[in-house]
Amino acid sequence: MNGTTNKVLLIGNLGDDLKLHHFDEQNCIGRFPIATTESYISRTGERITETEWHNIVTRNKLAELCDRYLKKGDKVFVEGRIKTRKWDDNGQTRYTTEIVANSIEFLTPKVENEHRQNTQSDQNKTNQSQNTTVVDPPFLAEGEDDLPF
Repeated sequence: MNGTTNKVLLIGNLGDDLKLHHFDEQNCIGRFPIATTESYISRTGERITETEWHNIVTRNKLAELCDRYLKKGDKVFVEGRIKTRKWDDNGQTRYTTEIVANSIEFLTPKVENEHRQNTQSDQNKTNQSQNTTVVDPPFLAEGEDDLPF
């Protein structure tokens, strides 16, 4: 194999809402953490759950779409590459490792997403449905059916 590959595939849940920063009218960057969880049974029979946190970076149109549709707790499929950044913080060198996303698929069903966003309206609908009268369907005589054939 000639060359190298830097590719990351993650399925996880957002740990926080996306933070969007605009540089100018055309360019922006979005950042959000996702958690991936792995469970296994240890030799002693105990269930072990380990959670890893990943910092996701999106740019421009993808960042704007994520900002519009994603909320904390949503499940996503992220495809991208690993990038390590280095900076100087008051004489101390700091590093961070991020996943620069090429594509993101929203895995939380739209119905669930709307449900979380509209909890207040759902409560109102529940209150309204409690005030409605339930009407039983008409009963058919013995041996009759409502089939047209």
